[in-house]
Amino acid sequence: MFSVKLLAALATVATAASAAAIRAADEVFSPTITAPHGGDQWTVGSVQTITWDTSSIPPANQNQSGLILLGYVEDGQTDEHLDVEHPLASNFPITAGAANVTVPKVPTRDDYVVVLFGDSGNTSPKFTISQ
Repeated sequence: MFSVKLLAALATVATAASAAAIRAADEVFSPTITAPHGGDQWTVGSVQTITWDTSSIPPANQNQSGLILLGYVEDGQTDEHLDVEHPLASNFPITAGAANVTVPKVPTRDDYVVVLFGDSGNTSPKFTISQ
């Protein structure tokens, strides 16, 4: 009798854990990037702060790590040309809301973007990086 009750309790716990995992997978968190702003100017070698809105992080995403990549989007294109080989920042808590990055040596252009990955990627407005 005890073993039947124990098995029933374990089955209930396993079912609840599975349901929680499914709920967590369904809660997509795509934070709005609040800096850089469209038209901002960054200089190669400078330290810049990338920020994002943390006001609506679902409980299931509280312990998530983030990744920030630099890319660019040419007019009329959708490809972000992300530099996946050289992340600007990685393995930081998504709850931090900010990450300081050193601007890499890249060609001058006015269509750079940063993409924040946590649960889902979100792209900043275009900004300029110059020498």
